[in-house]
Amino acid sequence: MQRAKRSLRLPVVFTKREVHDVIENLDGTSKLVASLLYGGGLRLGEALRLRIKDIDFNYKMITVREAKGEKDRQTILPTILLAALEKEVKKVKVIHDNDLRRGRGETILPAALRLKYPNAGKEFGWQYMFPADKFIYAEKFNFYYRHHLHESTVQKRIKEAIRKTKITKQASSHTFRHSFATHLLENGYDIRTIYPMRYVA
Repeated sequence: MQRAKRSLRLPVVFTKREVHDVIENLDGTSKLVASLLYGGGLRLGEALRLRIKDIDFNYKMITVREAKGEKDRQTILPTILLAALEKEVKKVKVIHDNDLRRGRGETILPAALRLKYPNAGKEFGWQYMFPADKFIYAEKFNFYYRHHLHESTVQKRIKEAIRKTKITKQASSHTFRHSFATHLLENGYDIRTIYPMRYVA
């Protein structure tokens, strides 16, 4: 049986200037998400699946749940993003409180947690950091809930920002993650501290 050949293509990487220019051509939630992709080395799906409780402001760490390999890991939370994330948390708290008053506000939990803590779905800590504007119906559980923002929404904004900066590289949201690792290496960090950062038991 033949093994699949590894891709010989090198990952696309932004320069530090390009990172700055692309992010500055974004605004609102898309700008914050892109900043997390670069600042913490997250994949887009990982950033959008973040829950409120995954952000540790005291220790400046982000917990990425069910990452590649179905493991949880921790990565750095850049100091420069603290104020923007705290503002985002306050915004989500207002949304969640309003949802609770309307008889909603429950979210989908990972399967094991749903069984162990059946009422935790309404707790603020388990709400998505980047909730969608509209509710969707979870037929299995018979309630409406806010999913996280769809990846395509942020991908579209990032593509537009890349076009505005006139970058000709085949770049995408994932380029921020490659750039995170490359720039840390350029600054003298050990590769073992980059991929993965730290896995949580």
